[in-house]
Formats: sequence, C-alpha cells, structure tokens
Amino acid sequence: MANILIIHGAYGNAQENWFPWLKKELESLGNNVFIPNFPTPEKQNLKNWLEILAPYEQYLNKDSIVIGHSLGPVFLLHVIEKLKIPIKAAFFVSCFLSPLGNPDFDKINASFYKSDFNWAQIKANCKEFYIYHSDDDPYVPIEIADKIARGLDVNIQVIEGAGHFNETAGYVTFPLLLGAIKQLEDLND
Repeated sequence: MANILIIHGAYGNAQENWFPWLKKELESLGNNVFIPNFPTPEKQNLKNWLEILAPYEQYLNKDSIVIGHSLGPVFLLHVIEKLKIPIKAAFFVSCFLSPLGNPDFDKINASFYKSDFNWAQIKANCKEFYIYHSDDDPYVPIEIADKIARGLDVNIQVIEGAGHFNETAGYVTFPLLLGAIKQLEDLND
C-alpha cells in the first residue's frame, strides 16, 4: 500500500481528465490517494500551492508515489527537492519547466519556473522517475519536456496522438499509467 498524490495543472482541478478514474483504480488496490485542488488561474502561484500542499506532506514517505500533470511536475520538482525522506517514485505527464510561449499560461505559471534546480538532490529524494509525453501535445513541445528528462537522466516515453493527456484528447482513463504504477508496486513487494 502506498500514499499517492496526484497534482493537476493550471486551469485544472481534481475532478478532471483521468484523475478521478486513477484515484478510484488505485484505491481499489488498497492505496491512499489524494488529489488536492489548487487555486487556478486566480491566485495561482508557487507560494499558494505550497500552502495547499502542506497538510499532505505528512503522507510523503519511502513508499509514496507522486503524479503530476502539466504544471504539476514542475511544482513537484520544488517539493521533491526539499523532502527530508526520499519517496518511491514520480510520474510526470506533459511536463515543462519553462515558459511555453502562451501568454494565458506563462503569466500564471511564472512563479513555478526555476533554472537552478538541484538535480542531484531531486534524484536523491526520489528513487524512480517516469515521464510521459505526447508527440502532438498542443501546449508543451517535447523539446521542453526533454529539459526535465535530461535533468533527471531518464528517457521520455512518447505516446502517439495523446495530445495534452486531457479530456479533450480523450484521456478520461490512463491504463498505461495505472499499469506502470502497479508494476512498480509489484516489483517492490
């Protein structure tokens, strides 16, 4: 059993895309799953998101898994970098850590961008990283996701035609991600 934290992105919420489906599936396997709602787009900034996350930090331990979508992964990099106890794994979907060239997103995402992440500390604080990206993401070019992959020394798993892995792209379920989490948990039993 693991504590699993799912982080949505800008303009998002806990009830969209594949998040409710994944929560239900993971809970049916005996996991504790948390999907906080973060302020967005109004009052969206790193400080406010960290305040919302604070009550959930007690669930981050050696058996924990974090999952971030869109803005979620760069937020999770801030969290992972400061952990006192390393976690088991992080799954990043449609990730980025720099402006996207879209004024609607870049303005509200600006406080999350950081050019001096301590990649060695982040890797020491999380045993496994997995990155999923689409070959046709309309918001996040794969070259931007590649910056995170290089920092973490991992490969990107490219999924054809998945868009931004959101409901618009047909992602109300995400069996590939569920399978990877189940496999990770099976390997550690």
